[in-house]
Amino acid sequence: MMRTEDLPDTIPIFPLPGALLLPRAKLPLHIFEPRYLAMIEACMATRTRLIGMIQPRVVPAGGQGRLHSIGCAGRLTAFSETEDGRYMITLSGVSRFRLLGEFQPGQTPFRQAAVSWAGFQRDLGGAESDPGLQREPFFDLLSRYFESASLSTEWSSLKDAEDELLINALSMLCPFQPEERQALLEAPSLTTRRETLVTLMEFALRGDGGQTRETLQ
Repeated sequence: MMRTEDLPDTIPIFPLPGALLLPRAKLPLHIFEPRYLAMIEACMATRTRLIGMIQPRVVPAGGQGRLHSIGCAGRLTAFSETEDGRYMITLSGVSRFRLLGEFQPGQTPFRQAAVSWAGFQRDLGGAESDPGLQREPFFDLLSRYFESASLSTEWSSLKDAEDELLINALSMLCPFQPEERQALLEAPSLTTRRETLVTLMEFALRGDGGQTRETLQ
């Protein structure tokens, strides 16, 4: 486990719409753009090997692209190179961060930013639990959502998963919109993330003409 004082004030950032990384979760990525290949090589030369995943804001056509204020940094924990020079990597989520500002373009081919880790100390601790999680009605809703979205999964492994692994895996894997994923990222606790996840699934079912049997909070 890292401590807040171990984390750098500056990290490379990877703006990627729809990509969600959460503390203690893993995110596989396929890297092929030259600037991000350079980012990976620079990252591997650092002590912490951190990369900040952050989503661009949704702006009207022709508007100025900006980034959300909160992202999540992951440590590069797996790396392989293909024969044609692409990288397959895995980031292991360490902590969320608040974006303070970007450095001027041109200093490196990839983007770098000053960040603050204040307020996210809990991310550096052990796995969270969700005392309010009622598994039977939760899995009933999840089953109906998966059927509506034409998704499939190995239900036995999901049902045996610990609270955090279950909720975070679903938050990362379900086909939510970027702004919805941002809400899941910014949830202050695992319980709040589960409540947000339930709301999103219920909303999707109502949008598809489905009927949810109850509101799970």
